[in-house]
Amino acid sequence: MYNNKIYRALGIVSLIGFAASSWANAYPGNGPSESATLNSLINWAIEHDVAQQKIQFQADAISEMGIANSQLMDPKMKVGIGGLPVDSFAFDEDPMTNISVGLMQQFGRGNSLSLQQKQSQQQAGSVRKQADIRKLDVTKVITNTWIELAYLDQSQQLIKQNQDLFRELTRYLSTNYGVGASQAQDLIQAELQVNKIDDQLQSNQQMQQRLRAQLSEWLGEQAWQVKPKAYPQWQALNTYLAASPDNHYQQLASHPNIQVADELIKSNETGIELANESYQPQFGIEVMYAHRQANRMDGSAAPDLVSAYVTMDLPLFTEKRQDKKLSAAQHQVGASRTQRDLMLRQMHAQISAATIDRDNTQQRLERYRSTLLKQAKEKTQAVERGYQNNTSQLDEYIRAASEELVIELEQARLAADLQQANNNLAYLLNKY
Repeated sequence: MYNNKIYRALGIVSLIGFAASSWANAYPGNGPSESATLNSLINWAIEHDVAQQKIQFQADAISEMGIANSQLMDPKMKVGIGGLPVDSFAFDEDPMTNISVGLMQQFGRGNSLSLQQKQSQQQAGSVRKQADIRKLDVTKVITNTWIELAYLDQSQQLIKQNQDLFRELTRYLSTNYGVGASQAQDLIQAELQVNKIDDQLQSNQQMQQRLRAQLSEWLGEQAWQVKPKAYPQWQALNTYLAASPDNHYQQLASHPNIQVADELIKSNETGIELANESYQPQFGIEVMYAHRQANRMDGSAAPDLVSAYVTMDLPLFTEKRQDKKLSAAQHQVGASRTQRDLMLRQMHAQISAATIDRDNTQQRLERYRSTLLKQAKEKTQAVERGYQNNTSQLDEYIRAASEELVIELEQARLAADLQQANNNLAYLLNKY
């Protein structure tokens, strides 16, 4: 009687284990509807991202300030009294006394005003390019969270099926224990395993809730309804990698990070042009009109006077000013170009590292699918037969079933790690 019930319990256990492993091998898939759902979430997050608005405001501010700084200086008005006698302070006593009104206008140095506007537009363009970086960042973060949620959902299902397995076993052992057909230690062992699985499920749920809370930064309340059931398909990335390029520098040149660096270089090169304009003289004009009230010595009315001047500064001593400005601008260009080269090298190295991770993870995942999981199942089945024949203990079977679950979870983790490697490559290569 005892053996028949145990055989029945273990038969149900085996059936559940087989269903769980079959589900693990098939899930998650790459259905197009799930991928489209991920894309729609990313598009919604980008459209409602306040950081995009901030970047646009910053670019507009730089552009408007550039227009303001590229205009001529406001003209200055000069009003005064000249040649006023101090003994009488009379305006009509001395013919030299006059009331004058004048205007002064200063012009830009060479082409400096147009160059300042050009530089401001380049700086604004560099800021606008940062919006593309932000889009990539949002895409990467949401895709990362999507992958982790898909993995945790898969793990949850595996753990639940393992839990159902041991609950079924616990019920049979409890029934047999009530009639004296099973040992107390076997029942306790099975109940302990059920409680341990409960803790695993709670930990899994905690991680899912944390990820959804983080996802709400971009998706708001809809983050709590996200239920990913498939991994991304990576069509653009796979097409690119299928060509097996050894050098990724050409592709990296179109990455927003590098484009921002390119705009910065252009802006600094314009700074050299501005520094060269500092060697040019700066001109100004001044026009004065003087009204006189006194008469000449012959009694005739003194005529009013008009004066006109042209001013020009003389940049004669350039060693400590203009030369240093030009040298500083040239160093700035060198620094920005070096920064671009450094960024290219770093990103290329990151691509190489991500490619190595991707390849090795694929190999390890294949090993799990073809060998490790198969061996774990065979071991569980062997221990099960031994338990049925009273040649092994229940705790041996529980350990074997637990090890099989661990391997299934490790395989699921490797599948998620492969997706994360693809995510890193798609970000670096701009191939979402």
